[in-house]
Amino acid sequence: MSSISIAPTVDFFKPSCLPIADSVFPACCRSTILFLVSFDSNMLEWCLPGDMNLEGVEFKAMASGSHRVSSDFIYFRKGGYFGLACFANMAVDSVVERGARMKSVGILSTSYTLLYRYMSFLEHQVRLQLKTPGQYSPLEAFFEDKRSVLPPDGESVVTACPGSAWGAALNHCMHPEMKITHPAGCMSQFIQFFGEQIMVLWKLALLRRRILIFSPPPVGVVCYRVYCCCCLANVSIPGVGVAVPEFRPFFYVNVADIDTLDTELSYVACTTEKIFEEKRDLYDVYVDNQNVRTTRESLKPLLRLSAADREKYRKLTEQRQMLLYSQEENGDCVSSEEDHFILFFLEQNNRIFQTLSEVAGRPEPILTQESVRAMGLDPHGDRLFLLHLLETYGYDSLLVTEHPCCS
Repeated sequence: MSSISIAPTVDFFKPSCLPIADSVFPACCRSTILFLVSFDSNMLEWCLPGDMNLEGVEFKAMASGSHRVSSDFIYFRKGGYFGLACFANMAVDSVVERGARMKSVGILSTSYTLLYRYMSFLEHQVRLQLKTPGQYSPLEAFFEDKRSVLPPDGESVVTACPGSAWGAALNHCMHPEMKITHPAGCMSQFIQFFGEQIMVLWKLALLRRRILIFSPPPVGVVCYRVYCCCCLANVSIPGVGVAVPEFRPFFYVNVADIDTLDTELSYVACTTEKIFEEKRDLYDVYVDNQNVRTTRESLKPLLRLSAADREKYRKLTEQRQMLLYSQEENGDCVSSEEDHFILFFLEQNNRIFQTLSEVAGRPEPILTQESVRAMGLDPHGDRLFLLHLLETYGYDSLLVTEHPCCS
């Protein structure tokens, strides 16, 4: 029997694949978008460069239902760009504005990994725009200051728009440097929020399924759940995943993105619009609060935790508690929960694919109970997950007996 061959591929999550230009300054500062939003209309108020086609960005920079919250931040994708927008809502004594003034200030870039650096600037500017509308000089100064370090290809944009602006061009790399405004860290919140269900999301992410997360506003913390889901699928072994669809983060999506999502084979996104729940052809997995659901019969068994899942989660929480204790007792400020979280799943994923590669290279590439345990999986409880994994990643030539994990 012939063993499988594994072609080289790009590791979409490996820090070393981050473009050098990003380490200096992301190509995001050629678009700052501000816009004024009322209860029944959105409008792009101002942007730089002024000749950019930002049609529809006003609907992305303010999540549906945001009029119910005083402030929020939103990561999103628009065409070939990613964006970050900071939204704020202020009560005003104005019949024309219906008693509320809402704006977002945002930035677009070809990479989202460093957008967090401009969070405080955007938050300050949106508050300024609410109090003194039309004062664009700080935004213009910001744009001029950053333009000098931008590449001359003209593919970056800084924009300011009433109601919202943000963006970041698609990048085929992900990087665990995206910090957040919450002191506890987004990974810690992610673990606490989902608990053992993290192991279910891990399997679905590794299988490159289409995952849609629903939550009412504010949506900022939910955008970080999208990021955390992507981190679950990190693999750093060269040659793994060449034929697998890229697990693309879309962050916030709304009804205007339905046609785009309909063509995607693999993604993770979040929305505040409940109508998506009825659009079952657009997603494989629907996450509502801590409830992970699917209408795909082949995936339903994967929603049940295996013994190996519970053991991995126990180790994850145990190691996390040890890290927190070390930080408290020894003042360890170097190790972070984010790094621990990312490395935990990276090592688990590498362990799986390293074992599969070794088995595939044997004269008789047969998966045994021992080799499945070597992956950190349950030979019985993870059998269906393993079969999905072999199919997804093209390990077709592995010999499978009638009871593939029990020989």
